[in-house]
Amino acid sequence: MITGATKNKIDDIWQKMWEGGITNPLEVISQLTYLMFIRSLDEKEFEAERMEMLLEVPQEHVFPQTPEGQRMRWNVFKDLEPEAMLDVVANQVFPYIKTLNDGTPFAACMESATFGIQNPRTLQKAVSGIEGLMADFDEHIGDLGDLYEYMLSKLSTAGTNGQFRTPKHIRDMMVRFVKPKPGELICDPACGTAGFLISAAEYLREKDADGTAPMGEEDWAAFAGQKGGKQQFSGFEMDQTMLRISAMNMMLHSVDMPDIRYMDSISKNNTIRGKYDLVLANPPFTGSVDAEDIDPSLKAICDSKQTELLFIALFLRMLKKGGRCACIVPNGVLFRSNSKAYTQLRRELVENQKLEAVIYMPSGVFKPYSGVSTAILVFTKTDAGGTDDVWLYNMEGDGFTLDDKRDPDAKRDDIPDILARWENLEGERDRERNRKSFLVPKAEIVGNDYDFSFNKYTATEYERVEYAPTSQILAELADLNRQMTDGLAELEAMLGGGQND
Repeated sequence: MITGATKNKIDDIWQKMWEGGITNPLEVISQLTYLMFIRSLDEKEFEAERMEMLLEVPQEHVFPQTPEGQRMRWNVFKDLEPEAMLDVVANQVFPYIKTLNDGTPFAACMESATFGIQNPRTLQKAVSGIEGLMADFDEHIGDLGDLYEYMLSKLSTAGTNGQFRTPKHIRDMMVRFVKPKPGELICDPACGTAGFLISAAEYLREKDADGTAPMGEEDWAAFAGQKGGKQQFSGFEMDQTMLRISAMNMMLHSVDMPDIRYMDSISKNNTIRGKYDLVLANPPFTGSVDAEDIDPSLKAICDSKQTELLFIALFLRMLKKGGRCACIVPNGVLFRSNSKAYTQLRRELVENQKLEAVIYMPSGVFKPYSGVSTAILVFTKTDAGGTDDVWLYNMEGDGFTLDDKRDPDAKRDDIPDILARWENLEGERDRERNRKSFLVPKAEIVGNDYDFSFNKYTATEYERVEYAPTSQILAELADLNRQMTDGLAELEAMLGGGQND
C-alpha cells in the first residue's frame, strides 16, 4: 500500500494539471501515463548502457545515438526551462515514441495518442512531480501498481457506454470466487483499465509467495506474456484511451506482454471460442447494439440486443468446458420477464450450465459513478447442466459508506463473511431463509420461472398484532364523536355571543 505522503504527491501533481486547464480526470491520467512511459523508456536506455559496459557488446537502444536523439531522453529534458521542455516533448519526444512499436501492447496503443499539455509551466510541474514520485518506486514494481491504482481511483464518471471502474475490494472478492491457478488463461472482454486482470495477477503472486500454488518457469513466462509463449492475461476494449491505461497498468504489475487489444467483443470480429479458463468482468450495462453486427453464436444463447445479456452469452462461448466466470450484472438481469431474452439467459445458466452463486450488492457500491443496483453471478461452463443448489447472499455493506463520498465503514463490511461462507457452502444448507445467505435448490428456482430475485426465496415473517375488541373500538369512536360535537357547540356559542355584542 502506498503511504499518505505518496498520495499527497499524487494529489499535488493532479492539482497542478487542473490548474493548467486539464480538468477531465481521464485526460489527466492519460497525460501522466504518457509521461510515465517516456520516463520508463529512459530507464530502459540506462539499462542498455549498463549492459554494454558490463558485457562490452552493443545493445539495442531506444533513442538514436545522436545529439538530437539523446536530447529526447527524460534525464536530459527534465532540467530544461519550461518553454524549451515543452518544445522538446511536444515536437520531438512525443512524435518519436508514437513511431516506436517494440511489440508491447502499450507501444501499439500509442499510435493514436495525442499530447494534451500546452502550458510550459504545467508540463514542468508535471515532469518534476513525476520525477519525485517515481524515484521512490524504481525498485518496487508492486508499489508502482498501487500508485497507479490510486490514480485510477480518481475516475468518478461512467463512460459513454455505461462502463465504470469496479472498486478493487469487489474485484479481489470476485477473484477469490474463481481462484485462478498458475498457467490458466484469464480474460476480461470489457477490460477498461484492466482492474480484474490486475487483481487476478496479484492473487497468483500471493499464492506463489505463500506456497499455496507455486508457479514454475513456464507459469511465470505465461504470466509475463513472454514472446513465443502463451499469454495468461487477455483484455479487450473499444476505447483507445482505456487501452493505453490498461496496457500501462499491466506493465506496472510485471505483465509486460498481455493480450490487450482493441476489439468490440460482441461483434462478428470476435471469433474466440472455448479458449479461456476464467472470465472476470463488469461489462457495459446500458444501450443496445446493431443487430446485424452481433455474432450469431450469441443470439443462439440469448436472442437480444441488450449488452448486459449478450456479454454473458459471450462469456459462455469464450470459456472452455469447466471454465469459471464471476461477472457483475444489473439487477434487471435477475428478474426481468417482460423480454423473453432475460428468462432465456437465466434458464441457460440453470439448465445447461452450473450456476453456483448470486451475490446481491447494495446500490451504493458503484458511487459516485452510478447508483445502479447490481449483483455478481458465479457459474461454471459445462454445456451439460450441473446446477444443484444455488447460493444466495444479500450483501448489506462492503466496508464503505454507500453515499458519493464512499468513506471507510468497517462496521458494515460483509465481504469477510461472504468469503468465509463461500469456503463452506455445505454449512449454508440448513440456514434459515431469514438470514443474509442460504442455499436454494434448483427445483425451486425452476418453479419460480428462473427468477433470481432474493426476495423470491426469503422467508416471509408475519408479526402477530393484538387489536382491542370491536366493542371497545366503537366506544372510543363514539366518545371522540361526542367530544367533536361538544367542541362545535361551544364554538358556535362563542361566535353567537360575539355577534350580539
